[in-house]
Amino acid sequence: MSVFLFLFIVMPIAEMAVLIKVGGMIGVLNTIGLVLLTAVVGAWLLRQQGLATLLRANQRLNSGELPAKEVAEGLVLAVGGALLLTPGFITDTIGFLCLIPGTRHWFVAQVLKRLVVSSQTRSFHFQAGSGQGPFGNGENPFGRQRPFDRDDNGDIIDGEYRDETERDHDRIEKK
Repeated sequence: MSVFLFLFIVMPIAEMAVLIKVGGMIGVLNTIGLVLLTAVVGAWLLRQQGLATLLRANQRLNSGELPAKEVAEGLVLAVGGALLLTPGFITDTIGFLCLIPGTRHWFVAQVLKRLVVSSQTRSFHFQAGSGQGPFGNGENPFGRQRPFDRDDNGDIIDGEYRDETERDHDRIEKK
C-alpha cells in the first residue's frame, strides 16, 4: 500500500510543486518546452539503447545462452522510457538515469538481485512419501486416484502379444 501511496499521491504532488517552481523561474512556455524536449530526447535515447539491448539479447539466444541481464536491461529501459514520457522533472531525472549506461547497470544489478532473492524465497521442496505429514504416514489424502490400483507386491510383467482372433475366426469359417 505504501508504494501505491507514494506513486499515485506523493509523486504527482512533488512533480506539480517542481513544475510550478520551475515555471515561476523560467516561465510557463519555457517549462512546457523543456518537458517536451526531455520527452523527445528520452524517446530517441530509448530507441537507441533498446535496439542495442535487443541485439545483444538476440546474440546470446543464438549462442544458446539465457539473456537474463539483457531482459533486466530491457525492463529498466522500459521503465525509464515510461518515466521520460511522464511530464515532470523528477520522473525525467529518474528516467534519464535508467537510460545512461553507467547508472542503468546499477539498476539492472538491483533488479537481478531482487529477482534472485524473490525466486529463492518463493521456492519450495516437495518429496512424495517423505514420511510423517499432515495426512499420516505419507499416504494420499484422497485415497486411490485410479480405479485399477491394486495393493500387490509391485511386480511388473513385461511382454508382447499378437492378436490372432481374426485368424481363428477365418479358420472357423473355412471349415
